Amino acid sequence: MAIKERFQNPVINDTINLRLFSYNSNNRANFNSAVKVEIFFLDPTEITDANPRGKRLIETVLAANITLVETGQYQIGVNVLDPTYTEGKYLDVWHVDFEPNDTLETTTAEIENVFEIFPDLWYTTPLPIIYDFNFAFRPNKIRTGSKRFLVIDIIPNVPSSVDLNRYFENLAIVSPLRISIEQSDCNECIPAEKDLRLVVDCAAVEIRDKCKGYYFLDTTEIGLDLAIGLYNVWFTMEFGESTYISDTQQLQIFE
Repeated sequence: MAIKERFQNPVINDTINLRLFSYNSNNRANFNSAVKVEIFFLDPTEITDANPRGKRLIETVLAANITLVETGQYQIGVNVLDPTYTEGKYLDVWHVDFEPNDTLETTTAEIENVFEIFPDLWYTTPLPIIYDFNFAFRPNKIRTGSKRFLVIDIIPNVPSSVDLNRYFENLAIVSPLRISIEQSDCNECIPAEKDLRLVVDCAAVEIRDKCKGYYFLDTTEIGLDLAIGLYNVWFTMEFGESTYISDTQQLQIFE
């Protein structure tokens, strides 16, 4: 059905991107090796004294199928197909070697993460989807030379009905999100052509956590002659037949 991140409320037949970020002494760093990833279902019918969480092995992803996206970022894609996967909670257990092992002693570490498979999201109404979303992001002031994640908040703008709010939050969680950044007209000596002022052109915000998105902005890639100044930032989100484009907001990069 769709490709989603672990906290984007995946359902049966989706593909889930399970990511793992690794740091060594505050810097992104690769493991010596990523050995495998085991996927366990937390099955309430299998809870015993010896297995208090009801762990049941569903799938093992071997090293050849673990992707090193970039330094310190690993990813696997899990196809959650029926009947292997069902609704419920899961563990992805990463087996990694932090350092080369020159002895017979086992140095493989196990790193546990969680994800959940949700029921399908159905909704009926006598009207089409007529409500809206608001968008906000932070920080909106960054010093040039910085490399920071922009945190994007998606806020449903609907009447105060609890069910309606919950429904639109779920729409935001599963909907693709994109970001655009352009040099503001206030900048001096910027290109007259609008398309030449685009620093980020409708880029996908891939890292998602419920109603939040995270976009990594490296101001050093903008160029020292252009980096300082004001920028227009806006967001695009699609769901069904609707496309939501946010108001333009401002980001300042200062010296």
